[in-house]
Amino acid sequence: MPRSDSASSRDNLWQEDWDNENRSTHPRSTTYFERPSEPGERPYYAEDYELSPDLEEWSRSAHRHRLRPHYRDGDTIDWWHEDASERERWKGLVSQHGFRGLIAPFIDVIKLWFVIIFTGICVGLAGGSLDILVIWLSGLREGRCARGFLWSQVECCAGVESGQVCHDWQAWGKYLGIGSIMGQSLIHSFAYILLSMAFAASAAILVVSYAPYAFHTGIPEIKAILGGYVFDSFLSSWTLLIKALGLALSVSSGLSLGKEGPLVHVSCCMSFLFMKLFSQFHRNETQKRKILAAAAAAGVSVAFGSPLGGVLFGLEELDAFGGDFDVMWRGFVTSVIAAVALQYVDPFRTSKLVLFQVTSGSDTWLAFELIPWLCLAVIGGVLGSFLIKLNIAAAVYRRNSILHQWPILEVTGAATVTAVLSYLVVFLRVPSSDLVANLFQECDPQRIDFHGLCNPTAMWENVFLLVLTGLVKIGFTAWSFGMMIPAGIFLPTIAIGAALGRAVGLLTQGLYRAYPKAWFFSACPPDPTVRCIYPGFYAVIGASSMLAGVTRMTVSLVVIVFELTGALSHVLPIMISVMVSKWIADAFGPDGIYTSWIALRRYPWLPPFEFRDNGEIAGDAMTPLSNLIVLQDGSSLRELQRLLETWDYHGFPVVQDGILLGYVVREKLKSFIEPLLSESGGATRICGFRGPHDSDSADLSPLLEDAMQLRKEVPLELVVNMFRKMNLRHIMFSQAGTLTGMITKTDIVALSTANFAHRGALAEERTIERT
Repeated sequence: MPRSDSASSRDNLWQEDWDNENRSTHPRSTTYFERPSEPGERPYYAEDYELSPDLEEWSRSAHRHRLRPHYRDGDTIDWWHEDASERERWKGLVSQHGFRGLIAPFIDVIKLWFVIIFTGICVGLAGGSLDILVIWLSGLREGRCARGFLWSQVECCAGVESGQVCHDWQAWGKYLGIGSIMGQSLIHSFAYILLSMAFAASAAILVVSYAPYAFHTGIPEIKAILGGYVFDSFLSSWTLLIKALGLALSVSSGLSLGKEGPLVHVSCCMSFLFMKLFSQFHRNETQKRKILAAAAAAGVSVAFGSPLGGVLFGLEELDAFGGDFDVMWRGFVTSVIAAVALQYVDPFRTSKLVLFQVTSGSDTWLAFELIPWLCLAVIGGVLGSFLIKLNIAAAVYRRNSILHQWPILEVTGAATVTAVLSYLVVFLRVPSSDLVANLFQECDPQRIDFHGLCNPTAMWENVFLLVLTGLVKIGFTAWSFGMMIPAGIFLPTIAIGAALGRAVGLLTQGLYRAYPKAWFFSACPPDPTVRCIYPGFYAVIGASSMLAGVTRMTVSLVVIVFELTGALSHVLPIMISVMVSKWIADAFGPDGIYTSWIALRRYPWLPPFEFRDNGEIAGDAMTPLSNLIVLQDGSSLRELQRLLETWDYHGFPVVQDGILLGYVVREKLKSFIEPLLSESGGATRICGFRGPHDSDSADLSPLLEDAMQLRKEVPLELVVNMFRKMNLRHIMFSQAGTLTGMITKTDIVALSTANFAHRGALAEERTIERT
């Protein structure tokens, strides 16, 4: 029915007065959600819908839940929607009447703690079992126990006192009864190399054939997942099985790899498996990531026997807790439970969580030792940065060469070269865990000398072998970390730093023995036979420095090291070395090894650091309207279908005559129009995103989502920090309500990694957000 002129006049006057009074508080260019009105009507703002009975009824309806977004691998999470859905779900639980309303929230919390507790228990048991399997497989390369084939070297020699020879453990030549030394050496070397090749090839076959996502460490992917990246295939049960078995094989092969980082992936896979038992976790992405954050902390706890370090690792390196104390508390509980389960298994038969016990004869340190320790910190920072650059260069070369087509052959060849060269150097021949444990130990007459390491007459030979071991391991680690096998970088990095640190400790000790009365050693007794310098702790400093240079961890690294070694009295030197090493490494490049791999694979992850621009505005980085695919209000269903078939973007802005109406998610739009298209004459129906145009048009207004709007003149720094702090997926730019451009999280990620030379060099199509 046509409106009267007087009514139209009153509405026009009312609109003019409303605009004049409220333009300062409701500017059109910054309104989050604005719907254009018919001529003469008051503008519709988001506030109008807050108490709308129709909208409230729709939000509670079954149709509303059918429109819940379905995320595919490669999507990023709509945190606002997920948080709102979780609040609605919880409100529905507590608002139920009677006994059901009392018990439902309690059952919900019980499910949460069931997943957390069982994740901790299973991760601890799995970590201990993996340690036992690695010890047994690694021992097979050296020999076997006379008591039985399934006895590991630790179990076989469990009753042997320190300083005594274990006769039950026999090398392969001796076990086969070969009398000549030459024959024993040949058999020993043949078994060592052959089993190394077999273990590495088996791990590669499992990963390539059954679970490609089980390769590498998994920490870059976990960081991206916790940041909102959807990658459920990476957490599947099959990936969990192959990752665990392949990890034991790859570490036992003697490649310069560790199992510590991959245990974070294993832990998250276990928690994801438990979450599948309850739909409330599997459907809600917010709850899922809170549990995954706790699981990641448990993985570090088991890897190093460091429950407190696991929590701090999740806080510092993974940015997993997001300032939420409840999430951090769950991570703490999971870490403690996992550590208790690990100690129950006691894979090393020490009845301790400390893996590499430091046996220092003194609880104090001397001031002059800061000089060699600072030198180690500088060396760790420089070599750590060099190792990252070398690893990136190897990964890029692998992708662009024929090796990319033959991953199993590459792994087998690398294992062969590693085994042959390692067998020639005594400190390379032993497993990295045994090497680190012995380098951290001080010389003791009651213990067997580890390959002459405590022989004072062979100081220069030991220094040469230790430096050679560290340098060769840098090359081995840079190449191996990135092949198609499960691989961690913590333990080989610790071994590199420990070897170089022990070498510096031996040199300092030799200098003191040569010049005991020099002013530099005035704090030591003038008698060189009295122990004053402890090279074992120099190895700890070297390991801390090298690890800081590679990972750029700080607080969590210090806690992990003193929990790993028990060197609580020497925390201050460890802190100083970590601090200096990070400063030196940052001078060569700000990104650690995990951040570099995130940039290589182009995961949509934003670093938790403040962004500073150089005077740029948002318009310099946004995608202009001319390059955007937008939906027009009033389009037909056939036009929308053709657009969905042509473009695979995550969603589309919706406009009417250039005025921004909002944003529509692709999956919601597709699921909504498919039933309408199947109706007779449905393809020609007109679609209205702000209500039906007539009786035959389709009402798509329930699909319209709020669109955060800014002006393109705002500082770029503000836009980047909004994405980081508010977990946004996109921001629209408008001028007086007219759409001018758009920027997505993918754009912000590309901006933050613009200075990375090999950005996206290893990216796959699935890792790029559809925006």
